[in-house]
Amino acid sequence: MNISPDSSAIQLFSSAQQKSNDAAVQIAKPPIQSNEVGSTNFNQKDILKPILSLKEAELETSAGVKLLNAEKEMLGAFIDEKA
Repeated sequence: MNISPDSSAIQLFSSAQQKSNDAAVQIAKPPIQSNEVGSTNFNQKDILKPILSLKEAELETSAGVKLLNAEKEMLGAFIDEKA
């Protein structure tokens, strides 16, 4: 089984995009019903999980970029070695 850094990076980017999309929807979702004027049911803890998901997505994206940079450096060193 051959696992390439490219495919691993793409999986990380895809996962990060999905997590950030889900988190954005949760953050944007209004805490009140459409027919309410206001609500006292808003809990600050409800927004913590989506914010943490955004941070996790950021870290996954960073890891994907590092994978691609490492592959680029490795291929550059391999080409230099062959020349």
